[in-house]
Amino acid sequence: MEKKPTGVDEERLWGIIMKKSKYIDHTYLKAFATDRDIEKLCEEAIENDFQSVCVNPSRIVLAKKRLVDSNVKVCTVIGFPLGASQAKVKAYEAEVAIKSGADEIDMVMNIGAAKSGGWDIVLQDIQAVVNAANGTLVKVIIENCYLSEEEMRKACEVVAVSGADFVKTSTGFGEYGARFEDVEIMKSVVGDRVLIKAAGGVRTPADLDRMIELGVMRIGTSSGMALIKGNISDTEY
Repeated sequence: MEKKPTGVDEERLWGIIMKKSKYIDHTYLKAFATDRDIEKLCEEAIENDFQSVCVNPSRIVLAKKRLVDSNVKVCTVIGFPLGASQAKVKAYEAEVAIKSGADEIDMVMNIGAAKSGGWDIVLQDIQAVVNAANGTLVKVIIENCYLSEEEMRKACEVVAVSGADFVKTSTGFGEYGARFEDVEIMKSVVGDRVLIKAAGGVRTPADLDRMIELGVMRIGTSSGMALIKGNISDTEY
């Protein structure tokens, strides 16, 4: 039997490592996503028992309605994709998202502050959202493609002490997505204090298996259908 994660709220997080479909946050974050696109995303998530659908905030209500009576959660994004909103705006956005039905929050950290060495600002930014979430699961996107290894390590450390539940590799809108070598670094820093989500670039069943072997607990992807069926995705995300 697989070991439960430690160092985080096990009661809330346990269950996501039981089968491969439960690693997947089935994602559609394009600006031009139609109602039908979101409905299809939800239908696929129900059919394949994915952990969640990840949609833009304006799509929460539609997704929640479509997923009623299912086990699939609604995840949304905050301060996305740049992370450049003020902390109080991110906090309010999180509050509204949760009131609208979001079960999980994926926020983007203040990348500019991180690049400037303003780690206190980064921490306060994350904690503003964690406090606003008031127990709702929070994942923090650090956008590795813009960070040096030293900055990546520092960002992971900040997330680990912030009260958030996950550190996440990427938005999928940056220069590249999740890389194995980055995940290895992230895991070496956070250990079991927080969990890791890999997003973008997981396009083959072998990629999925390798990420799981490295300790990733969630995969953010629009390629969930291909991955579960053992196919190679033809999309970038």
